Amino acid sequence: MRPMNENPQEPKNPQDPQGPREPQDPQVPGAGGNAGDAESEREPEAAESVYAGTADHDVRVPVTPAPPAAEQSGRRRLASALWPPRVTRAQLVVALLLFVLGLGLAIQVSSTSENSALRGARQEDLVRILDELDDRTQRLEDEKSRLEKQRSELETSSDQAEEARKQTQEKEQQLGILAGTVAAEGPGITLTVGDPGGAVESDMLLDAIQELRAAGAEAIQVNGVRVVADSYFTGSGDDMRIDGTKVTAPYVFKVIGKPEDLEPALNIPGGVVQTLEKEQATATVERSAKIVVDALRPAKRPDYAQSSSQ
Repeated sequence: MRPMNENPQEPKNPQDPQGPREPQDPQVPGAGGNAGDAESEREPEAAESVYAGTADHDVRVPVTPAPPAAEQSGRRRLASALWPPRVTRAQLVVALLLFVLGLGLAIQVSSTSENSALRGARQEDLVRILDELDDRTQRLEDEKSRLEKQRSELETSSDQAEEARKQTQEKEQQLGILAGTVAAEGPGITLTVGDPGGAVESDMLLDAIQELRAAGAEAIQVNGVRVVADSYFTGSGDDMRIDGTKVTAPYVFKVIGKPEDLEPALNIPGGVVQTLEKEQATATVERSAKIVVDALRPAKRPDYAQSSSQ
């Protein structure tokens, strides 16, 4: 009876020096062709191997193949293209222009952000400033309409001489108020500046005058001195002078104009009131329906200027 594990197709040969060969596992290295195929599939990137040895033992010696000549030449070309870097004149010019453009944009953005006086203003302050600009525009439109009306009256009046004389008198009154030779009254505000520490400078008072004029002030008086176009401020503290006349704190500004325009002009962010408060001074603004500006200046005849009208 034949054993079940005996292969009938492989008869035993007593003369075979190696004896019967057992089936080899294809996963064991050195087991033959199948093992080599499995090894190549498991390590596709491994180097080629050379088999050497005796009949009893197989020895696998790895041999690293040399890279192809085409791959070596490609690497050399890539390395030579990258280093040392080669820059053409056109590339240098473009890089320089881009650098100058970027520097200019950075400087412009920086200066714009630093010099913006309203950068930290609140929304309600911005709205108030915008309303003030609208009011100035409206005043200019009203002045334009008034002048056009006067021209129309002169052109259509039957007695042009009488109408011209009437308008001349009105113009004289207006110019007298602006020149400080005529007293004036009307709605406006009273600005009182206290200076207990003597820190208020003449330029601070001049800034207040300029802000009031820009807001539409028509007549200004400070401590009994009429302020006009050619007025000047000098000194500080106990030696403050306006047009050479000494004035002392508190400085009281009587201003005729539209109160709704004058008061916001002094209270804008970074304006007169905040500047005075930083110097430990006080500034209060009061609206009034009637402000009297009665300080007068003597009329001065110009020495050199003459009327150019014929």
